Order: sequence, then C-alpha cells, then structure tokens
Amino acid sequence: MAAGILIPISFFLMVFAITYLFYSTRNKERLALIEKGVDANIFVKTKNGHGLATWKIFLINFAILLIGVGLAIFTAAAMVEILNVYEEVAYPGTIITMAGIGLLVGFSVTKKMEKQE
Repeated sequence: MAAGILIPISFFLMVFAITYLFYSTRNKERLALIEKGVDANIFVKTKNGHGLATWKIFLINFAILLIGVGLAIFTAAAMVEILNVYEEVAYPGTIITMAGIGLLVGFSVTKKMEKQE
C-alpha cells in the first residue's frame, strides 16, 4: 500500500529536483557572465537576429517525430498482416526505428532552415 503512494511522490520530487537544478544552474551561469561583463543574451539567438526561435525548432522536430511514429504503426500493421511477423516484434521495432529516422530528418530540416536564415 505504501508503494502506491511512494512512487508518485518520488516521481514528482524527481521532476521538481531536475527543474530546480536546471533553473538554478542557468541563473548562476548567467550571473557569472554578467559579473565578467559579457552580455547574457548570448543564450537567446533570436534577440541577436540570428537563428530560429526555439519553439519553431521544437515544433518541427516534434511534427516529424509524430509523422515517423504514425508511419511506423502503419508499416508494422502491414508487416503483421502481409509478412506474418510477430506483433510483439513488429510494432516496437518499427516504432523505435522510424522515430529515430524522424529525429534525424527533423535535425537535418532544422539545419537547412538555420542555414537559410
């Protein structure tokens, strides 16, 4: 019974700790840059007029990842029906493979878009 309560609490504590460490480290890093006289806006490329916005990169990569997963499910269903491959092998294998391919395609697309800017 205690495990049913302990697991969600530990999960949320872990998420809080990771978030806290991320923001506190980022703050300390930027304060150190300001103390040295360096502009702290070097972390945000779009304010300098260079590069893509972070949300655009995220949306492009996420969209291509979802397209890859959708194609993987369709391909796995075809493999199960036509080639008589086991479901337990076809679905996870194609989803992981196509997700990786989708992430690589998303990376190359964002690289091309950054070169155009």
